Amino acid sequence: MNTEMGIIGVLPLVAEHFYVSISQAGLLVSLFALAVAISGPTLPLLFSGINRKQVMLLALGGFLIGNTVSIFTSDFTIAVIARVVPAFFHPIYVSLAFTVAAASVNKEEAPKAVSKVFIGVSAGMVLGVPVSSFIASTTSLGMAMLFFAAVNAVAFIATLIFVPSMPVHERLSYGEQVRVLRKSITWVSIAAALLMNGAVFGVFSYLAGYLESVTKLSWNIISLLLLIYGSSNIIGNIIAGKLLVKRAAKTIMLIPLALGAVYILLLMGTFTALPMGVIILVWGILAGINANVTQYLIMSAAPEAPDFANGLFLTAVNLGTTIGAAVCGLFISEMGMQYILLGGLLFLLVGAVFSFLKVHMSSAKPLAG
Repeated sequence: MNTEMGIIGVLPLVAEHFYVSISQAGLLVSLFALAVAISGPTLPLLFSGINRKQVMLLALGGFLIGNTVSIFTSDFTIAVIARVVPAFFHPIYVSLAFTVAAASVNKEEAPKAVSKVFIGVSAGMVLGVPVSSFIASTTSLGMAMLFFAAVNAVAFIATLIFVPSMPVHERLSYGEQVRVLRKSITWVSIAAALLMNGAVFGVFSYLAGYLESVTKLSWNIISLLLLIYGSSNIIGNIIAGKLLVKRAAKTIMLIPLALGAVYILLLMGTFTALPMGVIILVWGILAGINANVTQYLIMSAAPEAPDFANGLFLTAVNLGTTIGAAVCGLFISEMGMQYILLGGLLFLLVGAVFSFLKVHMSSAKPLAG
């Protein structure tokens, strides 16, 4: 996850290094997410019968190669290609992690198990975003890319040595898994997850630039605030696991309202470092909860096909990131950096409609509370 989100912390420096605009630099986020969105429904399905350790090594190896290329290139197009091509392997790895986690416990406790995977994602963000920002601002962008490559190399070696072989003994046919697309609740859940993730990452994709140009903070403070955001995501993941077990319906309906309140507050004024830190702390907690909610929305709509459902989840949220970053980028181009929050609010408004519809369509049992 350092590879996926770590680049967000250095987007302004990427723009400066490659002599492109901040919106163009945002392609490293949006095109990565688009690649994941494209491969999400298909590759987890195709790889669902292959030894899971081998699949994990394939995905990590792809990222390691891409990061290595990024260290040495001075061409923005090559940097984009080196980032996007490995992204196609991303859904296989993450879908596998969600499926294994959920299958390790009983059905009622599955949201808590999945939340632990999200804790790992957030831990990657805690390291990746602020550390990459600090390394790039104090040394060079190439050194930040070296950091990403080193992290992936360690993960590859650790997986090779310590993860046992995990052959798949039973799996659903492709037809049985794809059949979940016949249900309208699946499509409503996909729309809700897409929009809610777009609401968060459409804004977060440009957070470093926002803190630099709107709040006028130094890069050291920006790195600290990004660390706060990532750390608070972990808190949100822990809270989400408990909420989705006990009060799933209420959590699904309240999260758009809470995020909307944060965005309106940011839109109303420019804050100094301390109050901004408090706002980002709250925002990070809510974003961590939202990540779990979006996965739950789709998984609870298609529990009979977990691998395919998790692939759909990854497609939905990464397509949301792609569209969200693009729309918020338009707000930046037309109105200025501060108005990315309008883009976030737009996604929240429509996302709330689909989230409420999903709750209405669901039976009381899986969404008790």
